[in-house]
Amino acid sequence: MDESSFLRYLNETTNTSGPNGRYILRFSSPGQYIKITARLQEEQERYPNLDQIRISPLLGALLCPQGALDPKTLRERFGVIAEKDEPVDILAASALDKDLSSGLPWGIRRIGASEAWSVSTGHQIRIGVIDTGADFSHPDLRSSLSRGVNLLNPMSPPHDDNGHGTHIAGTIAASGGSKGMMGVAPRALIHPVKAFDHNGSAYVSDIVLGIDWCVQNRMHIINMSFGMKSKSQALLNTVRKAYNAGIVVVASSGNDKKSNGADYPARYPYTISVGATGRDGRIAPFSNRGSRIDIYAPGEKVKSCWLGNGYKEMNGTSMATSHVSGAIALLLAQRPGLSPAEIKRRLRRTARPLPAGAAGKSKTSHPPGEVSASRLLRGGGRKAPVAGAKKPAGKSS
Repeated sequence: MDESSFLRYLNETTNTSGPNGRYILRFSSPGQYIKITARLQEEQERYPNLDQIRISPLLGALLCPQGALDPKTLRERFGVIAEKDEPVDILAASALDKDLSSGLPWGIRRIGASEAWSVSTGHQIRIGVIDTGADFSHPDLRSSLSRGVNLLNPMSPPHDDNGHGTHIAGTIAASGGSKGMMGVAPRALIHPVKAFDHNGSAYVSDIVLGIDWCVQNRMHIINMSFGMKSKSQALLNTVRKAYNAGIVVVASSGNDKKSNGADYPARYPYTISVGATGRDGRIAPFSNRGSRIDIYAPGEKVKSCWLGNGYKEMNGTSMATSHVSGAIALLLAQRPGLSPAEIKRRLRRTARPLPAGAAGKSKTSHPPGEVSASRLLRGGGRKAPVAGAKKPAGKSS
């Protein structure tokens, strides 16, 4: 490849009017990526539009904003694969407009988190929450929030202007004590990674950069309470690399009521795919279900922290995912050497069984159940394979 011609083409087409939108550019080899990024940094003064392009070291790709890039030209002239940068949405089915009192939410009680606190509180487990940010002023989160990043505005802290990220952080690790709310793992550390705007919208490239940050900053867990309907090779590659780095990736399955469905990235075998249950222990009406789900957790009328030092009930597999991330934090603080595959097996083996037939058809004799933090730490429960239709994920480059 002629690096100068490639950079000149990017400068001419990036941030200019055109119908083709945002793209993720992947290269044929790591060496090609290294050469291009080195030249990119050298040539930014010469080509001013190049400062709009973001770099993903983990993926080995360039992330290009609005422009008039042509995938055919990139492939035929430069040997570069251009993948459309698709939108991603947070997965809260609805918000119930209630300013609630503090206390121990039903979901925390349901999974037996408080019973596990005599054994583990998630001490010093680092959880990257890729979401809308977090409310650093909330009294129940002041001891739970640590350094994060704002990918939308790198010069600003990852403050939450939506509420969803604060809700997720509260369920995972709120530590308000007797006067406030308690999360599943109250001594875990939440690192907010703001990839979603005030409307709860992001692009795959924002998620890729968020996972990049989590790997570089050595997170133990990544909570991904969002989803998309279409496949993304870039997202798959990035999730796989996080998995191979030993990070547990927990993802929402989606709120589409599908009997054998899951959104991406929850559908990937390198994630723990989470569905939602209600107070009755049954799968919530809005939740996806079936063999693509690894575990269920409380996700209906879940109370957690909200903006303005308040609390709110929300529905969604987003809420279920945060319960599972918190339970894994409790386990990792007790058993720090467990791999992501071992944790997935243990979650399924120790899950509380759902009512007969609730999970629908399964390709195994042990359909996924509801997470139980107390059983998870004891290590007992059903014997079950690591996943149903989702194949166990092995190492891959």
